[in-house]
Amino acid sequence: MTQQPEQAATKGTHVELADISKSFGGVRALDEISLKIGQGSIHALVGENGAGKSTLGKILAGVITPDRGQLLIDGEPVTFHSPREAITRGIVLIAQELSIAPALSVAENVFLGTEPRRAGFVARRALRRRYDELAATAGFELSGDLPGRGLRTADQQKVEILRALCRDARLIVMDEPTAALSRPDTQRLHQVIRRLAAGGTTVVLVSHFLGEVAELADQVTILRDGRLVRTAPAAGETEETMLSSMLGRSVGTTFPAKRPVRSDAPVVLEARGLSAHGVRDVTLDVRAGEIVGLAGLVGSGRTELARALCRAQRVTAGTVTTAGEPLTARRPGGRRVLGSQWPARGPHAALRAGLAMIPESRKEQGLLLGRPITENVSLASLARLSELGLVRRRTERRAVTSALGQVGVRVPGLGPSRGVWARRHGRPGQQGRDPGLAAPVSTLSGGNQQKALFARILLRGPRVLIADEPTRGVDVGAKRALYELLTSLAADGLGVLLISSDAEEILGLAHRVLVMRAGRIAAEFRGQAMTEAAILGAAFGAPERGPETGPEIGTERGA
Repeated sequence: MTQQPEQAATKGTHVELADISKSFGGVRALDEISLKIGQGSIHALVGENGAGKSTLGKILAGVITPDRGQLLIDGEPVTFHSPREAITRGIVLIAQELSIAPALSVAENVFLGTEPRRAGFVARRALRRRYDELAATAGFELSGDLPGRGLRTADQQKVEILRALCRDARLIVMDEPTAALSRPDTQRLHQVIRRLAAGGTTVVLVSHFLGEVAELADQVTILRDGRLVRTAPAAGETEETMLSSMLGRSVGTTFPAKRPVRSDAPVVLEARGLSAHGVRDVTLDVRAGEIVGLAGLVGSGRTELARALCRAQRVTAGTVTTAGEPLTARRPGGRRVLGSQWPARGPHAALRAGLAMIPESRKEQGLLLGRPITENVSLASLARLSELGLVRRRTERRAVTSALGQVGVRVPGLGPSRGVWARRHGRPGQQGRDPGLAAPVSTLSGGNQQKALFARILLRGPRVLIADEPTRGVDVGAKRALYELLTSLAADGLGVLLISSDAEEILGLAHRVLVMRAGRIAAEFRGQAMTEAAILGAAFGAPERGPETGPEIGTERGA
């Protein structure tokens, strides 16, 4: 048992965990965790993916029952067998994996199970009034009439937050609440969290954003491999000390060195006058070995542009070419240009042309969570892994194992080896015939699930990769691994279009930055003009202007 340091004496204890342990199969997720959480405090849980943060939060919220140990609420021992039992004690979980009823409106999702009623029927006016008041209190601009189906990930996160707030919870567990939010929405949520804590509500914050933890938290608990490293006042911690404790070692710079793009590098992705739902007259190009950052606010059209490029949504005008070969061709009227040189419609056409995409939401758009790891990785390459319509399982297993080794995925039951990417960066991969590959991909940590998507892409061997929020919901260590992977892929000649809401991430990886606003490319920045202030200014419609002009300083494009 790890000794628990003194807690802040200014607040009484709301929750106490004593020697909590939990295992899943042969993997111990939590190992004798003991800690106290103060009433009305903001208590952060940090650690790598797989460290046990989310498991601990789910135990507090009744989603998971521990194997051993005791949970005390206000000094009283309790055992939760379901989230409903936890809710009766005022504990609500905002999970990292969002759960929205697609057939219900935003307001109905927020008050689901607690709707105001009259004569047995839902009182619609009262429901709308209560929703408007709640949204105003939280500072969220989100219409209560919008259908749950089709909500952006960021808006789904807002619904989950409002759902917790409407239940007047005494303790709210927030698992990565700002991962899908823009900076303004994140700042508003921080204000909400501070108001909740000031009013006596306890907030348990699970976050990979160490700057957010340092800014918000009163106490921080650091976990590593299911064990408690320490609990200490957040005021005495820095991002560097937390990161070193999470990883068990000191870390270098956050981003790998950028490798210059060859001056004669060919264009591997080109769009001219592209228009689609949420996209208006976009022109861009990406060269082999180049990482182009695509920045902008939530709703600016970044994801819509990615989907249009990959043929996942209908293109109404413009052309897309990959390595000089046409992918789409539309006239302004929306009629497709016919001819034998045009491939079939849909994402399969993009894949055949060498254009692959890592989607924004791995849960909803990327992975088949209930299917084996092997099937998830081989999904886009079944044609070359099959013979006479039957998948060659041995060939598939070898190919998947090699791809996982390249990205450094850790799968329970796999023996160590050293894949291509692992050899280059000194990281262990996996190889061999492994029962672990038959496990559902949902058993992997969030970071390894994201790497599994990259393994799928590597197995396909594309010319261009569009990565939409590739590090969302992964820990700092996994982020560094993904950064190295993206840089390595670009160095090997892959063109990368990187979409991210994190300006620091864009600046740290991209050779060039495009900023979207209202469905258009509003500005382009290179060289010294690539600054966070310039990107945010262009995203909000006020591009920063320097004393010089030209492509190395920054170019404002038609808005």
